[in-house]
Amino acid sequence: MTPVEIQSLVFGLVQALVTSSAFLVTVFVGFCVLAGFTKHRAIGKSSLVVRSLEDRVGPGARFLAPAAPRGPADQLKTPELLEHAGRQAP
Repeated sequence: MTPVEIQSLVFGLVQALVTSSAFLVTVFVGFCVLAGFTKHRAIGKSSLVVRSLEDRVGPGARFLAPAAPRGPADQLKTPELLEHAGRQAP
């Protein structure tokens, strides 16, 4: 093989890699744009488009504050834990 043939092969290989990479990036970006347009439709409980879990089931759970009473069986204030905390205090 002559240097001219090798240069031609390398140029063809680089051209093929750049072309295929550009095509794949174009297809990927196009798909992301088209898939993103579906999120602009009006949504509701009966819609097929779900942007987040809140769209489907409503607002999430409300958490209790750390100092809020937990009912008759407060697991954070059991006699065992209070005894253990009392032993650790100097």
